[in-house]
Amino acid sequence: MFDNFWGNLHVQRALAGMIERDKVPQTLLFSGPEGTGKATLARRFAQAILPHPEQIERDDLSLPANQKIIADREKWTSEKRNEDPLLFASYPDFITFPPDGPLRQLSIPQMRVLKERAQYLPSQGKRRVFLIDHIDRSGDQAANSLLKILEEPPEYLILIATAENAYDLLPTIRSRSVMFQFSPLSASEMKDFAAARGLEDVQRRLALAAGSPGLALSLDLEVYAKRREAMLLLLQVATGLKSFGAWIPVSETIGRSKNEKLEIYLKLLYELLRDVLLIGQGRGELRNQDLKMELSAVAAKLTAERVVHAVRKVDEVVGLVRRNVQKVIALDGLLLEIAGT
Repeated sequence: MFDNFWGNLHVQRALAGMIERDKVPQTLLFSGPEGTGKATLARRFAQAILPHPEQIERDDLSLPANQKIIADREKWTSEKRNEDPLLFASYPDFITFPPDGPLRQLSIPQMRVLKERAQYLPSQGKRRVFLIDHIDRSGDQAANSLLKILEEPPEYLILIATAENAYDLLPTIRSRSVMFQFSPLSASEMKDFAAARGLEDVQRRLALAAGSPGLALSLDLEVYAKRREAMLLLLQVATGLKSFGAWIPVSETIGRSKNEKLEIYLKLLYELLRDVLLIGQGRGELRNQDLKMELSAVAAKLTAERVVHAVRKVDEVVGLVRRNVQKVIALDGLLLEIAGT
């Protein structure tokens, strides 16, 4: 339906139908797993209804230049970031508001700028499109500041918000949005995507990406393997398969690194725990098939109830990520929680 986009045909068809009928809701909410194309389809949608699609595509947050801007701002003080709120607007009628700072959150100053920019008439045509990427990373104050514009958006403005889980949002935001759920791509869709992009190590990438084209494209396999090895070690130490002394240098290395975000490790831990549960139940396709022997040893030490308890503890730490919890304390605490269940 939309050029250079793979999967989620039900969403593509619905959006194409809205454009064809010229009946586009003013607030759209795209939710689903990371890397399934939510922000990409928002850009494709905007390119279909606005001029200068090539300018809109410059605001792809995965582009190296944009990644550098976001990474550099992590070194800024919070005061400096608040004075210069982050947005991307290569074309003035399409503006992207992404998470900012070391905790990657949408800020109140960003939402103030959004409300200010929303009052400007389109520079060309009859519409403007604002993309609020990862709206689930906005605090309560930032989210509440959006409600006024969601209640009474200017007739020319279309707001597209993305989130991994729509139910992490305020009910008032969901109720004012037309919601679309994105799903992981099928195996055949992922193979088509990999072929079109000329990806290397295809089999391994697709296994680890689990239906996420964005993840398949962005994976640094060497870095991924190193991080995954650290989380596997955490589980091995927690279950008594390896000594705590083996964990200490790994924990310290993670803690010293300023570029290693805790949430990256937590996502890997989720994936490993998922596979441990599947092994214990004797069903399902493993995402980490190459670690089946190691994960089977962990599964032999953990009951399903203990795995579920471990997942809940990871959930609790995820809730603390935005409060800037220390990585070493968080991971060591998880290890002890899993060991003590």
